[in-house]
Amino acid sequence: MSRILITSAIPYINGIKHLGNLVGSQLPADLYARYMRMRGHEVMFICATDEHGTPAELAAAKAGKPVAEYCAEMWQVQSDLAKGFRLSFDHFGRSSSARNRALTQHFAKRLAENGFIEEVTEKQVFSVADNRFLPDRYIEGTCPNCGYDRARGDQCENCTKQLDPTDLINPRSAISGSTELEVRETRHLYLRQKALKGEISDWIDSKTDWPVLTTSIARKWLNDGEGLQDRGITRDLSWGVPVQFDGAPWSGMDGKVFYVWFDAPIEYIAATAEWADANGLSDDAWQRWWRTDRGAEDVTYVEFMGKDNVPFHTLSFPATIMGSREAWKLVDYIKSFNYLNYDGGQFSTSQGRGVFMDQALSILPADYWRWWLLSHAPESSDSEFTWENFQASVNKDLADVLGNFVSRITKFCRSKYGEAVPEGGTLDDRALALIDELETRTRAYEAHMEAMDIRKAATELRTIWAAGNEYLQSAAPWTVHKTDPEAAAAMVRLSLNLVRLYAILSEPFIPDASAKMLAGMKTDDRTWPGPVAEALTVLEPGHAFETPEVLFAKIADEEREDWQKRFAGVRT
Repeated sequence: MSRILITSAIPYINGIKHLGNLVGSQLPADLYARYMRMRGHEVMFICATDEHGTPAELAAAKAGKPVAEYCAEMWQVQSDLAKGFRLSFDHFGRSSSARNRALTQHFAKRLAENGFIEEVTEKQVFSVADNRFLPDRYIEGTCPNCGYDRARGDQCENCTKQLDPTDLINPRSAISGSTELEVRETRHLYLRQKALKGEISDWIDSKTDWPVLTTSIARKWLNDGEGLQDRGITRDLSWGVPVQFDGAPWSGMDGKVFYVWFDAPIEYIAATAEWADANGLSDDAWQRWWRTDRGAEDVTYVEFMGKDNVPFHTLSFPATIMGSREAWKLVDYIKSFNYLNYDGGQFSTSQGRGVFMDQALSILPADYWRWWLLSHAPESSDSEFTWENFQASVNKDLADVLGNFVSRITKFCRSKYGEAVPEGGTLDDRALALIDELETRTRAYEAHMEAMDIRKAATELRTIWAAGNEYLQSAAPWTVHKTDPEAAAAMVRLSLNLVRLYAILSEPFIPDASAKMLAGMKTDDRTWPGPVAEALTVLEPGHAFETPEVLFAKIADEEREDWQKRFAGVRT
């Protein structure tokens, strides 16, 4: 048994996330966490809400609420939606927690003591109309690299190039749209990332098994242009972690807070401490996941994120960890994703484009979305959600293949043998060939899941479902029963055991349907299959079952057309 720490990129607090956010981090992380738990490993799966910075302040102001109250309410909304999508977090924390405040200040202190923090007088953009300094994210303009006209002042989401606000062409306030911007001096703390470039570069070079997407983005930021740059870690804001050490303000930093991108990744650690607090455990309980001098040297740490988050998790957060010169766990593997686009355009929270998590659950249960999103995960390139593709995938994979198999065999058995596994008969060559095929495919499925090749795993699982359907169609127990009831009974017995096998293999993808299949088979035995031949004998003759309700209803053309109109790309 291994110990596996899994973190998903933490979502901003300012609103409900869209399906592109979901498939870019939280959902594949849940798939992996569920699978590893089922294989007997000890898993710690952590996520949280990212609550600091201007996005939270502006969203709260728009809602007419104090920012702390707004964040508390939105944390509950996001927590409930995570449960609705069956995300199996061990803890869903908050970056505004006391734990994160203390740890953020601790890391800053250690970095300063080790010479990796310096004070810099810099020029920042001040919006006269808004009467405030504008954080990088709230300055928009045209990217000088690719020409995208809605690039942000910290990064272009189109080409992922790191930017400074002064790089933008025709900059404007993203708050008011005003172009009445001035450059004023202000003093901030900088993380001296350049001083750590060699260590970071060597560390990234050692990760030969990382996805090409992850390492290519990291090396681009390390080496393109002027290479890795020192980065400001404070901002002129009121909402955030105060710039303090040991409860006392840093001289000259009154009224400033730590930059959200500095404190947000630290929340992975803080949320694990929050988990320990919530369960009445000591600090040893969370430190064994994060401190290599407390047992974390045996932990495998895996992060899941969209490609826009890769630079901060391959460079800035590791710089924070390394520069502390303390025994903190560094990530072992980063699974990164491209973008999921929406029906000819892009999902965008800021622009209100696409299907959002609450809308999705309002029309269909979680498993429908989980299956489509994971089986179309944007791993090697961007992928696109279309309603036609969604309908076709649900109807074919879930309804016609898996759902049809479960319905046909349970109803047939009930009509001819009653609601119990029939006895009699022996397996014929066709059945033995099926078992051999499933043995090979199950082991291939395991290999894809362990490698986090999500689309390949989904393809293999779909093929495993299809093999059962093809067997049932060719064996035709409903015909054989007329002349040889015992031979038909053997076919039925094998097929009912297939239902249990499918439930177990499918649980990471479609947990609700898995639970229904196991409940229908009246078994709590979720043991991951060793030899498939043995797994297909667990339900013995006489074992009672129920015919489950329809697992997946087909999506009608009228429904699809209605949803296309209702969710035309602009959130109302």
